[in-house]
Amino acid sequence: MKRRLSVVMRRNVAIRKRLARVPRRCRAPIRGIRAPMTLRYAFWSFVSSSAGLLAIAEVTRLLGHPLLIGSLGASAVLLFGATESPLAQPRNLVGGHLLSALVAVGVVALLGSTPLTMALAVGISIFLMNLTHTTHPPGGATALIGVQGAAGFGFVILPVLTGVLILLAVACLTNNVVYHRSYPRHWL
Repeated sequence: MKRRLSVVMRRNVAIRKRLARVPRRCRAPIRGIRAPMTLRYAFWSFVSSSAGLLAIAEVTRLLGHPLLIGSLGASAVLLFGATESPLAQPRNLVGGHLLSALVAVGVVALLGSTPLTMALAVGISIFLMNLTHTTHPPGGATALIGVQGAAGFGFVILPVLTGVLILLAVACLTNNVVYHRSYPRHWL
C-alpha cells in the first residue's frame, strides 16, 4: 500500500513538472520567417483552386450526385496554395482522404454517429495517416463529415474518391501549365 502510494505521488510530481513546462515551451518569436509571396503565385492559386472546385461542381451537375464536401476545399488550399508541401502530394491527398473516409464508415457502422464517435474517427484517422505516411490535414475533416452524416460505404467513392481524383487531375494540369510551378514533387 505504501509503495503504491509512493508511485502515485511520483506520477503526480512528474505531471506537475510537465505542466509547469508548458508555458515555457509555448514561447516563440512574435514573427516567423516567411518565404516571399509573389502576386503571380497568389493569383494562380486563385485561378487554379477555383478551376478545381468548379470542375467538381460540374461533375456534380452531370452525375446528379453532390461531390463537393468541405474537406475538398481545404485540400484545394494545399494543392493550389502550397504545392511544394509534403502534405499536398498525391500519396497524402488520396491516401489521407480515403483512409479517413474508411475510418468514418467503420466508426459509423460499429458505434453510430455521436460527438464521441466524431472525435474518435478524427483521432483514429490521424493515427492511421501518421502510421501510413499519408497525413493530409483535410482528411480529418473527411472523417468528421462522414461520421456526422452517418455515411455508408458509398461515401468513400462518392464524394470522396471522385472529388479527390478531380482535384488531383486539375492540380496536375494547372500547376504544370505555368513555368513558376511544378506538381507533384513525388507520387509515392
